[in-house]
Amino acid sequence: MKLSAIPAKQIRRILVTRADRIGDLILSTPVFSELRKAFPQAWIAGLTFVENKDILLGNPYLNEVILYDKKGSERGVWGNIRFAKKLADKKFDLVVHLHATNRMHWVSWLAGIPVRIGWDRKSGGLLTHAYADFKKEGKKHEAEYNFELLKPLGVSCPEKLETFFPLQEKSRLSLGTFLKQHQIPCDKPWVVMNPAASCPSKIWPSGRFGELAEKIAGQFDVYFLLIGTKSDRPLMQKIKEAAPRISFYDLSGKLSLGMLGVLLKDSVLLISNDSGPVHIASAVGTPVISIFGRKQPGLSPTRWRPLGERSRVVWKDAGCIECLAHNCQIHFLCLDMISSNDVFKEAAAIL
Repeated sequence: MKLSAIPAKQIRRILVTRADRIGDLILSTPVFSELRKAFPQAWIAGLTFVENKDILLGNPYLNEVILYDKKGSERGVWGNIRFAKKLADKKFDLVVHLHATNRMHWVSWLAGIPVRIGWDRKSGGLLTHAYADFKKEGKKHEAEYNFELLKPLGVSCPEKLETFFPLQEKSRLSLGTFLKQHQIPCDKPWVVMNPAASCPSKIWPSGRFGELAEKIAGQFDVYFLLIGTKSDRPLMQKIKEAAPRISFYDLSGKLSLGMLGVLLKDSVLLISNDSGPVHIASAVGTPVISIFGRKQPGLSPTRWRPLGERSRVVWKDAGCIECLAHNCQIHFLCLDMISSNDVFKEAAAIL
């Protein structure tokens, strides 16, 4: 099938997949709302990893959320064949793969979905509508690139991109119980800090977060909450050591994604490396300061900045001719160049 328009009358059941990271999935949510506007009567399903379910469950633009258990029931060849059979039974008219993976391309092909749209990589030959992937050029935002795949459906990128994260009552109740059990005070505003990230080229020196907390505490009466995974706790300890006079509440590895969304909604500011929580906070309307390193266009703030109107980015150019990202040979100088005072100026302007 050529890369031509698909007649609307053929579109009754739409599947959108994003088997990817937290932030990438949240940046894909504008696709759901625009598809709903274009096809108000269609059955629209979103597919993601089971561990990301709190990002899609409760999304008002979706009729169905399909969870893919890569490490469990869908593991291996036979797991994927069984999963493909489940998709086949749902009789989707088309699928849009917002992130290219071999598994998703093969599964949708095995499921016999007639129209398969995606990027021309990772078994792109299995797609009926395969688009050249220019995202590494970083000329626009990731959320805008998603809409390149919707061209055959006649769906355009909106002028204002708005992400969505569902704030469910059960998550609020769970968070309330957690805060009481762990004696987290609520009588002053919360400033949340996320010192972790998926790659060393994204991680601002932990001690700087401690220095920053001391500067903020010198002018603003707030509590500091630390978030991350269980494996990030050594980073939290470094922050505490850098600011021994500050009381930090370490929540790393203790919150579900749904609880984290509610926590960020109730906070006055998130200060974070370039990581998933940045996009959760932005989606729920909380101001964000996102700290960036790396100079590669496809990894830059132009492509990955938070979309919130009250969000700010701190980034410095170390003058590298070529950015090697996680293979950096100069000890991530671009991150080291960012001082705690640089970030404090942005925090003070928000607070």
